[in-house]
Amino acid sequence: MWQLIKNVWAAIRRPSVHYSLGFLTLGGFICGIIFWGGFNTALEVTNTEQFCTGCHEMRSNVYADLQQTVHFTNASGVRAKCSDCHVPHEWTEKIARKIAASKEVYGWLFGTINTREKFEEKRLEMAQREWARFEANDSLECRNCHSFTAMDFSQQSPRAADAHDRILGAGEATCIDCHKGIAHTLPRMSPGENAAHHGSGTVKSVASLRSYVGDLALE
Repeated sequence: MWQLIKNVWAAIRRPSVHYSLGFLTLGGFICGIIFWGGFNTALEVTNTEQFCTGCHEMRSNVYADLQQTVHFTNASGVRAKCSDCHVPHEWTEKIARKIAASKEVYGWLFGTINTREKFEEKRLEMAQREWARFEANDSLECRNCHSFTAMDFSQQSPRAADAHDRILGAGEATCIDCHKGIAHTLPRMSPGENAAHHGSGTVKSVASLRSYVGDLALE
C-alpha cells in the first residue's frame, strides 16, 4: 500500500514536458471553476427583467401587456418576471430552452418585429409557438409557482374550483388551455382560430376566455 502511494506521488511530482501533472490538474480545476462561474453568471443575467426588456420590441409590446395584469401588480405583492413564465427553473430544461430561444437573436438582428405593425402581424404566430410549448411541457413554468395540490378550492369562485378539480385535476387539460390571455394581450383571431386554439369545449371565444380567466385569477 505504501509503495502504491509513493508511486502515485512520484507520478504527480514527475514533470511532463514543462509542468508537473499536479500543477496541470490543479490549474485545470481552477480554470473549470472560473469558466463554470462565469457561464452561470452570464446565464442568470439573461434571465433578468432588465435583459429581457432591453430591446424596445419587448419593452413596448409584451412587457407593456404584462404591466396591466395580475402577474405584475396584485394584492400579495408577488411579481412574476419574464423568465418565470418563459424559462424553466430546472437546469437541464433551462439550457434546452436557452438553446431553442437563441434563434430569436436572428429575428432581432433582421428587424422581424422592430415596429408595432410588424409585431402585431407576428403576434399570433409567436403566441401559438408559446402555447404549443406550454402544452408540450404540461405548463411547467406555471406549475413552478402554482401547485395544484396546494390550491384551496374554497378560496376560488365556484366556476374556477370546478374547472380546476374536474378538468385540471383529471389531466384533461393543462394551465395554458384556459389561461392563454393571463399575461399578454390575446392576438387577433378569427372565430375558427378561436375554436381551434381554445379547444376542448371549455372556452369558445376570446370574449369568453377573458371572462373565464377573470374568474380563475386568484387575488
